[in-house]
Amino acid sequence: MPIGHILLAVSVAAIYGLAFVAIRIGVDKIPPLLLTGYRYFFAALPLVFFVPVPKIAWRWPIAFGLMQGAVMFGLLFMSIAFGLPPGLASVVVQMQVFFTIVFAAIFMKESVRPMQALGAMTALVGIVAIGVGRANIAPILPFVLCIAAAAAWGIANMIAKIMPPTEPLSFVAWSSLAAPLPLFLASMALEGTRFGLPDQMPSLPVIGSIAFLAWPTTVYAFTAWVFLLRSHSAAKVTPFALLIPVFGLSGAAIAFGEELDPLSIVGIVLIFTGLSINVFGERTGRRLRLLFGRPG
Repeated sequence: MPIGHILLAVSVAAIYGLAFVAIRIGVDKIPPLLLTGYRYFFAALPLVFFVPVPKIAWRWPIAFGLMQGAVMFGLLFMSIAFGLPPGLASVVVQMQVFFTIVFAAIFMKESVRPMQALGAMTALVGIVAIGVGRANIAPILPFVLCIAAAAAWGIANMIAKIMPPTEPLSFVAWSSLAAPLPLFLASMALEGTRFGLPDQMPSLPVIGSIAFLAWPTTVYAFTAWVFLLRSHSAAKVTPFALLIPVFGLSGAAIAFGEELDPLSIVGIVLIFTGLSINVFGERTGRRLRLLFGRPG
């Protein structure tokens, strides 16, 4: 992979990780579903006026936008608003990797390789450890919402996997357009939001949070990630996703002084181990077999 593409992949991981800090800043000021709606509203507009409509059936961007934008991120923003530390959320939501594997096995009949199963079981033990730790110090609901967000992300991955190929920037823009209306309606019903002329201008932290989530995170990072996946094998690109929680945990520690209980630390280590087994396990196993299978 060229050094420019490596730096691009690291920048994507950094933006995705620091987005959890931006989420926490935003939900501290405005309701989470409203913030999610603003994120996708400003990600879509004015971009849809400058990029062509994706050359695929409308059901694909609508389905992806609803599942990834409205459901997945709506649940994730709610989990952080209800008390899940953003650094911890950046780790827990990576369970989407294993939800994707399970959904692919169930709905697409893809086989689950032994290393994938081992990685999933290791990460699952980590999730249980975090859940036990969180239950001792805080309500469990935010943790459950984050797990649900990871499952929704897995479904969105399935949609992206089976849909016809299309230009990524156009797809990002037009799929983002599907999310704001249901999010705004849900915010009105659940959060008591009333749209109209505001009594005062939004604060700078809210504006900064929305801007960061809409443009660097949604438009730039997603488009760059799709470009990398199209330019290189998934085996070369996907390990960079392991950097997302590193940036998320580091950013939350710097911005909020986030501290983790011992069981959560154990759980994070187990999740990282499970993700690493899933990404590197097959290749490491093949190399070991080649190494020890050669005649002396």
